[in-house]
Amino acid sequence: MQNLTEIVKKIEAPLLFLSKDGYKNLPLVKNFENSMLRFIDRLKNFANISTHDGAFGIILKNKTRELEKTFLNFDTCSIDDKKERIDRALAIVRDMLRHCNELTRSSSGQKTAVDADDVKRKVDGLYEKLSLPVQYVKGIGPKVSQLLGKKNIKTVEDLLYFFPRKYEDRRSLKQISSTIVGNRETIIGNIVDVRIQRYRNTKIFEAAIDDGSEKLVAKWFHGNFDYLRKTFKKGDRFILTGDIKSYLFEKNMIHPDFERLDEGSDELLHFKRIVPVYSETTSLHQKYIRKIMMNAVHGYRSYMVSPIPQEICERNGLVDINESIKNIHFPDSDQNIDLYNGFKSAAHRRVVFDEFFFFELGMALKKKGYILDTGIKFNTEGPLVDKFLRVLPFTLTNAQMRVIEEIHHDMAEKYPMNRLLQGDVGSGKTVVSMVSMITACQNGYQSAIMAPTEILAEQHFSNIQGWSASLDLTVCLLTGSTKTRERKEIIQRIETGDINIIVGTHALIQEGINFKNLGLVVIDEQHRFGVVQRAILREKGINPDVLVMTATPIPRTLAMTVYGDLDISVIDELPPGKKPIKTKVFYESSRHRVYDIIRKEIGKGNQVFIVYPLVEESETLDLKDATGMARHLQEDTFPEFKVGLIHGKMKGREKNKIMDQFLEKNINILVSTTVIEVGIDIPTASLMIIEHAERFGLSQLHQLRGRVGRSDVPSYCILIVHHYGSDEARRRLRVMEQTNDGFAIAEEDLAIRGPGDFMGTRQSGLPDFRVSNILRDAIILNRARQEAFSLVKDDPYLAKPEHAMLKEVLLRRWQGRLDFAKTG
Repeated sequence: MQNLTEIVKKIEAPLLFLSKDGYKNLPLVKNFENSMLRFIDRLKNFANISTHDGAFGIILKNKTRELEKTFLNFDTCSIDDKKERIDRALAIVRDMLRHCNELTRSSSGQKTAVDADDVKRKVDGLYEKLSLPVQYVKGIGPKVSQLLGKKNIKTVEDLLYFFPRKYEDRRSLKQISSTIVGNRETIIGNIVDVRIQRYRNTKIFEAAIDDGSEKLVAKWFHGNFDYLRKTFKKGDRFILTGDIKSYLFEKNMIHPDFERLDEGSDELLHFKRIVPVYSETTSLHQKYIRKIMMNAVHGYRSYMVSPIPQEICERNGLVDINESIKNIHFPDSDQNIDLYNGFKSAAHRRVVFDEFFFFELGMALKKKGYILDTGIKFNTEGPLVDKFLRVLPFTLTNAQMRVIEEIHHDMAEKYPMNRLLQGDVGSGKTVVSMVSMITACQNGYQSAIMAPTEILAEQHFSNIQGWSASLDLTVCLLTGSTKTRERKEIIQRIETGDINIIVGTHALIQEGINFKNLGLVVIDEQHRFGVVQRAILREKGINPDVLVMTATPIPRTLAMTVYGDLDISVIDELPPGKKPIKTKVFYESSRHRVYDIIRKEIGKGNQVFIVYPLVEESETLDLKDATGMARHLQEDTFPEFKVGLIHGKMKGREKNKIMDQFLEKNINILVSTTVIEVGIDIPTASLMIIEHAERFGLSQLHQLRGRVGRSDVPSYCILIVHHYGSDEARRRLRVMEQTNDGFAIAEEDLAIRGPGDFMGTRQSGLPDFRVSNILRDAIILNRARQEAFSLVKDDPYLAKPEHAMLKEVLLRRWQGRLDFAKTG
């Protein structure tokens, strides 16, 4: 192994010398190709007689072959090309040295000490290259850089992760006579005629190709005809790929891909291979994108680092990360194209596993961090909880009691609770959270519950204040609408510990609000809060317990990913007697029937919600708006009833006044926007009407429907459709008619929208998945999660020498968010 390392270092030394000071010595060098190839011959001999089997032997041979290819014809290249080849060779050599060092360590069985600063320098050096602006890649100037920036491709690393959206099989050539109309085919032939034809007012550029079996005409209806005329010359030989058409018994190709074949040309980028197809942007077409991607892959893929331990790679059959990047962009000709188009090739698997592994490793460390934190060990056996459960006018469900036990188990531990509580609309999450808050209070600590809207905070305050009266617990409400004098008094009472339970909105996390001893934080409808807000509230106590609640059911795969650091409780049972809400789609043409149903429900003493997508009329959108329709419904349609209006642009006090009137049944019909989506509780509201239902997402429709059916009154939801729209819209509406099960709806919503849209994960402080899809790649996600959590269990601080680089790369991937995002 020492001899091999010495050979590689002898190759590295002159490369380092030439790359110094902006390659100033490069023009002076003569016969560099021969001297390099002599060293490479020694490497080849070493590789041929090497006793190393398995992965290392294969890597050694592949890297030697790559190195040899890099220096062939080196002396005749341009200066720019020589620079690029030296960079490429240096990357290959560094990779070989890394593999040599790893093999030396593993074969000696020694766990040698690692210099953390040295590891950091190495990782910084690699990321310095990957962080370079895309303009450093050959073929990319300022204009192209701007165009790529529109696709959020700003660095070399971004470009390497700009993977093909599909692949075309151009490996097999066909004679023109054998091509089939309607198929996409690849042909080779000689140009026999070039002309510009006029058809009516349209100019068409035509190039006739003959391969000896038949003629075919390639046609361009637009483009740079001067360029095409200079390119296609009689007698030149071309290769073309395109869809075969037929016109007047003659085979055509419209706007084909093409490349001129020079004498002895054998390395083609766009033909005779599996060809990558990228998503295009204006002025950036496939052939140009492939050229710059080839330059990026050749020049920079060797800087990609993924130090997943070798034993994990072997257990999961993972191939080398650098080879994977190359093959994803430019697969070898013997690969299965169906696996590539399904994103299931070995190369795709490696990159997907890589993304999931580093994500789950971060999650595992966060979760381990909770265990390593010292929290509050609560006594969960006090009398107040028993008293509370006795005075409740209803009995808790088995699911609620099970979840209370899970929460109490966490609260009794010495490390902080971090639990996600899921429950469908109306499942009784607030009561469960109240039991948790009472437990904290009877131990002498304060509890805080943060809601996303003032309306929901008001409702929580009303419920919690009513429950607390018999328990001698003091409760306050703090929102943006709280008056200055009252606010000062509340803040002072919070600081002295005079208030036990604090209910509020984001006002709770503002500066100047200090808790005496915050022991429990409850965050309701977590997806409405960014990770920053949740973390700030948590930091107002000393490692308080955290209970995160959501009425938006989260499918298991997504919960495991986005909330992998939290324990999860599910209330999967609705209170007895709660009836499903009957849901029906109505077209605009049946509006008169809908109005009849409204009159019928109000006649029974019930109330009605009507939800619109807009607050006010829009000049650009042909949609009904809440403000205009409330006026129309009151004046023209239901003059005999009281119609109210509520929307997000109203001030807090105004909204509260309207909701109080609706609750007191002084309003029969409440016209609203989606401001009533979350948590509003009106027992006598029995009918929800959603206008332009095709415009709403599935989870949002389910949340809005959940505003009715809050008691034993039979309830209904009518979805009024103006334009059926896309297949997705029809699918959403069908699901709403078929089921009331929030978890089934969530699974379907996830399948329709994809993970990013479903969670809004861009605001969650979590790394973006560039290539992975948690639905398509669920099996890989499970494996990566198991491996990551197992590794952290064995090495909770990633302190072992062999994990030094892993730790450094992890910190790079998460960019400091591991400590920060402790509330999930």
